Parts: sequence; C-alpha cells; structure tokens
Amino acid sequence: MLNSFYSKEELNNIGFQKVGTNVLISRKASIYSPKYISLGNNVRIDDFCVLSGKIDIKDFVHIACFCCLFGGDEGIYIGNYTTLSSRISVYAKTDDYSGEFMVNPMIPKEYTNIISKKVFIGDNVIIGTGSVILPGVNIHDGVACGALTLVNRDLESWSINVGIPVRKSKNRSKKLLNLETEFLDKLLIK
Repeated sequence: MLNSFYSKEELNNIGFQKVGTNVLISRKASIYSPKYISLGNNVRIDDFCVLSGKIDIKDFVHIACFCCLFGGDEGIYIGNYTTLSSRISVYAKTDDYSGEFMVNPMIPKEYTNIISKKVFIGDNVIIGTGSVILPGVNIHDGVACGALTLVNRDLESWSINVGIPVRKSKNRSKKLLNLETEFLDKLLIK
C-alpha cells in the first residue's frame, strides 16, 4: 500500500529544481512545471494544493490543504518557519480586470494584459484560512494575517493584519524568536 506522501525517490523523479530533506508532498497535490519549484528542508504540502510556476519554498514550511500558489514567471518566495493555512490563494500573476482587455488563458496574448509581480512572504509568517495574496505584495518577517484577509499591499514586519482589504490590527509578539533559537539549538545537539 502506498503512503499518502511521495517517497524521496518519487520526489526526485518529479523533476523539482531542488528537494531538501524531510519533504512531505501529498500524492493528491497538483504540481505544474516542477523544474521551476525549489523545496527546502522540512516542507509539508497537503492534499489538493496546486503549485504552478516559479516558487521558492525555504525550510520548516507547511502549506495546508486546498492552497493554490500561482508563481508565473516572476515567482513566489516563502521564507523559513512559515505556514499557509488551508484555502489560501497566492497570485504572482493575474488578468487585468479593468475591462480594457480580454481575460483567461484561452485568449491569445495580444488581447490580454497579464499583470506579473513577485510575491515575497518572509520568515515566521502565518496566513489564516481563506486569505488571498495579490501580485507584488511583500509580507515581511513575523507577519500574521487573520482568516479571509485580502492582502493587496505590503505588510509591516511583526504585525497582525485582518480584513478586506487588509489593515493592521496590532503588533505581533516576537517571543517565538526565542523559541526558534531554542528549537535550532536542540536540532544542533542531535
């Protein structure tokens, strides 16, 4: 009987740009253009996620079920110790909604205007379920976003953010940095 996650050998055969150690990817995830996807160490990607385009995922990252990451040519960067809760959509590219152009991938490019901008998600970030992250956004280190947040602008480090569109609620505690140091010290001892 097969495990619900790909084996190391199967991950290597998929053709990722890079695969670290202890990478768990559900067999039910959809991976497009794996040669543009880099996976660090201790990465978990759950059922029904879609990864497409240029994506760079660092260490100790969890991407929960039903997340969609559309990196396109510009890409998505996800830093260390970061969590994307379920049903998050991250767009590094999107159609132009102005009405000046036609939309969808079945229309020839001369009739569309695709907007492509890199998305940066820093270290120690947590994004709540159902959130949407739009092209060009920088979510700096330590940011927390509540459920159903529409991230359409850059977010200040160590802040808690909520809403549609996003707004800062308050500052976030940095205590977890002490826990991170303790965690890493214990890893080095092993």
